[in-house]
Amino acid sequence: MDMINVKINGNEYSVPKGSTILDAARAANIDIPTLCYLKGINEIGACRLCLVEVKGARGLMAACVTPANDGMEIFTNTPKIQKNRKTNLELVLSTHKRKCLSCIRSQDCELQKLCRDYGVDDEEHFEGKYPEPTHDESTAFLVRDNEKCILCRRCVGACQNMQGIGVISANNRGFDTHIASAFELPLASTSCVSCGQCIVACPVGALHEKDDTEKVWDALSDPTKHVAICTAPSIRATIGECFGFEPGVDTEGKMVSAIKALGFDGVYDMNLTADLTIMEEATEFLDRVKNGGKLPLITSCSPGWIKFCEHYFPEFTDNLSTCKSPQQMFGAMYKTYYAKKMGIDPADIVFVSAIPCTAKKFEVRRPGQSAAGDGIFDVDYAITTRELARMIKKAGVDYKNMPDGTFDKPFDIGSGAGAIFGATGGVMEAALRTAAEVILGKKLEKLDFDDVRGTAPIKTAAYKLGDMEVRVAVASGTKNAAELLNKVKSGELKVDFIEIMACPGGCVNGGGQPLQPASVRNNVDLKSLRASVLYKADSEKLEFRKSHENPIIKKVYEEFLGEPNSHKAHELLHTHYIKRGL
Repeated sequence: MDMINVKINGNEYSVPKGSTILDAARAANIDIPTLCYLKGINEIGACRLCLVEVKGARGLMAACVTPANDGMEIFTNTPKIQKNRKTNLELVLSTHKRKCLSCIRSQDCELQKLCRDYGVDDEEHFEGKYPEPTHDESTAFLVRDNEKCILCRRCVGACQNMQGIGVISANNRGFDTHIASAFELPLASTSCVSCGQCIVACPVGALHEKDDTEKVWDALSDPTKHVAICTAPSIRATIGECFGFEPGVDTEGKMVSAIKALGFDGVYDMNLTADLTIMEEATEFLDRVKNGGKLPLITSCSPGWIKFCEHYFPEFTDNLSTCKSPQQMFGAMYKTYYAKKMGIDPADIVFVSAIPCTAKKFEVRRPGQSAAGDGIFDVDYAITTRELARMIKKAGVDYKNMPDGTFDKPFDIGSGAGAIFGATGGVMEAALRTAAEVILGKKLEKLDFDDVRGTAPIKTAAYKLGDMEVRVAVASGTKNAAELLNKVKSGELKVDFIEIMACPGGCVNGGGQPLQPASVRNNVDLKSLRASVLYKADSEKLEFRKSHENPIIKKVYEEFLGEPNSHKAHELLHTHYIKRGL
């Protein structure tokens, strides 16, 4: 790697050639504040918080977009710089609705923190023109409040540059500039896929998920209702961040105990129905291979990806697995199999899922998600990791000091294959473990399919299973999904089985996961850290590593479903799709 020499605050450093000043400073462990900057997503130098002095330059330079040159002398924290950063923050506040106490991001707001750091003690130092108040609550998953928007454009960068969708942009100019959809359409009238990456990109409270916690509290306080909850595989790897744990710490036991303290009648592990999904999906794949069905088969666990496919690649909807997602399968089984077993009227069950995904809020009201009968939804409420954390805090539960609890019977066992669903490539690996043993008729010596692991945008591999060669591909993030599918359409890539997750890195990086500031997101590989928890659970913690070995899954088929892809399984666990188009 070619290196250059720079001087920062009087000290000499060697940094990679091609670095920006911001990159150079961070390589030297010097922090320069940013607000609009997200590495690889939004690099536009708009907020001017990263201003630095460069010897010989006529004015201050934006560190995030200014290249570092050999011999450059840089100053990052002079009185002049501090004064300018404070002034720029005051200018941001001049058009910002300053209702911090009622804001969902209060004490978790990047703007608020910067104002504290730079001593902004006069919120009304400048008084600008406030934007016309606009609240867009048209979707099932998101609230957009432009009175709190600071025009950093991080949401735009996430939607356009990272996800390749681009349903929002900066409209108009000057004081009339605001973030909105084309022609000021409500978001629900666009081809938004509900991924929620705009929310995790937002540094303030201008974007947040629709909060369903009050509905859950109401259900918990209703003595006539049986209220149950299941937690998605990735939640155990992330929820600790909401309570001060570092990223990459497994707090499953504390999470279970904390949820039980809220008063749920049953607390369950969605790993179980991830296993159920594999039984149905792997069987579906083998059936399509043997009987000339539509290939490649594409996984259907990610509702954001499903909606993306319906809008942008409707020609591939017949390739989608007809399996419901693990979330929906759990609700379906709970309101049919479990309800019958326990003698509970399905209409009296309120089923909640704790999930890493905002698109799940859209999914719960999709057509074909009412296994127990019309008007009885498989899942009543899908709450994000953030919403679950807020419920725990509101209840006064001391999360850090909770003892380790265990999930409730009879749905307390999930396999390692189910656990890794939360990482990109995990669904593929779980399916391959089961499909391979069915094809080969014997146990695999090696269960790790390393080629589909990791956070690379697109991964391909081919596996020889007896006389059959299975060609697979994995993509995460809808921009990467589009690239993959276009290669399949053109014939450039020939595959039999595809896994796609709407969020880059998979569920561990979902739109409902704990918010981390740009200072963390730009410098810490959250996707890998969080995923490592799931792979460790798979290899070291869980008794079973293959979905078809889960004893509860075996029992469910013996007692209720018959066999994978049976008529009854199709009635309860499978669904259909809509060719939406643009």
